[in-house]
Amino acid sequence: MIVREIIVTCSNPHVARAAVASIGGDLARRLEHDADRRSVGIGVLASRRVCDFAKRAHVSDWKGVRAATRGADMPILSGLRYILERDPEVDGEETAARFRTAN
Repeated sequence: MIVREIIVTCSNPHVARAAVASIGGDLARRLEHDADRRSVGIGVLASRRVCDFAKRAHVSDWKGVRAATRGADMPILSGLRYILERDPEVDGEETAARFRTAN
């Protein structure tokens, strides 16, 4: 249930922006830098990543979010952090680089 709440609430750019501000730290700085590069707001970027996660996540990804929320003082922020720390573009680039190196 908490995972559904993360997806529903944080797919809104305004909510996502406030949540990222609450998380703060290095994650917020990285997202802000990435949002600037893409010429979008940090809330827009975070909400897009949440929506992309919801569309593309595998069973193990959903289990990871649930594990991140379990026992956390702030489960929504913990689950959101888990989602935002996964960057599908980076994973894709790393996979492509490994493939090019192997061939």
